Amino acid sequence: MTAFPSIDTLQQSLRDSGYFADRRLATAVFLALKLQRPLLLEGEPGVGKTELAKALAVALQRTLLRLQCYDGLELREALYEWNYAAQLLHMRAAEGKESIEQVEREVYQDRYLIRRPLLQALQAPEPGAVLLIDEVDRADEPFEAFLLEYLGEYQVSIPEIGTIRARAVPVTILTSNRTRELNDAVKRRCLYHWLDYPERERELAIVRSRVPEAGEVLSRQVADFVGRLRSQPFANAFQRAPGIAESVEWAKALVALDTLVIDPEVIADTAGILFKQREDVAALTRDLSAELLKPEPQAA
Repeated sequence: MTAFPSIDTLQQSLRDSGYFADRRLATAVFLALKLQRPLLLEGEPGVGKTELAKALAVALQRTLLRLQCYDGLELREALYEWNYAAQLLHMRAAEGKESIEQVEREVYQDRYLIRRPLLQALQAPEPGAVLLIDEVDRADEPFEAFLLEYLGEYQVSIPEIGTIRARAVPVTILTSNRTRELNDAVKRRCLYHWLDYPERERELAIVRSRVPEAGEVLSRQVADFVGRLRSQPFANAFQRAPGIAESVEWAKALVALDTLVIDPEVIADTAGILFKQREDVAALTRDLSAELLKPEPQAA
């Protein structure tokens, strides 16, 4: 049973936690909770995938566990490893006093087990944890294969101990920037949602919430300008459009500079907050900024 009786209450709880989810995203999260299924979020960097997991943990009042994926991620960093130093000390202390078989049983006891995020999530007490498997597309295919047992059955197998099943089903969020295509077997075990850049009103609400000191006028200017940056044909000039995180950071920077009205000069001075590539900063010329700042033509 989900902690939220309806999609509306979930949406409001996320908003109270500082996350403004649209109806489609709130529906995907609601179903993931109701059906006890992992949720795979794909989208461009900076659209709020990681922040959703954080806000959901706050809304559910659960512990957030985060597994940051990267190329070469090993099982011992994701699931568990043994405390080899403590095991060695135990073996030395037991030398000559106990049989080899008895020592082997003792050194693979629970007290020598170092739990990593996946195992912590499975062994978390009621009501369970929120597990964020962040940027799963950065890990390699063998790691994806390892995840299948966890994603499908909420259990893992440890050779020295056996199968460990979830005490309380963890809420599991996987994120991907789609730097590569994930295995179909992973996708089949998850509910799926493509998280796009927010619509103007939602982005405006986010900026207002995160940077209240920006005020109404400056917040609108930020939302309008970044929204036009992402729109066609302007987006074609850049390698990657700014995400929500950049919008919020830019608003904070403008407040720090006591900016009242955004103009091409202040845009040029702060372009390194909106973009993280040298080519994109160079592409945001004063002429293009002036064009982006022009009011959009009103529909007839």
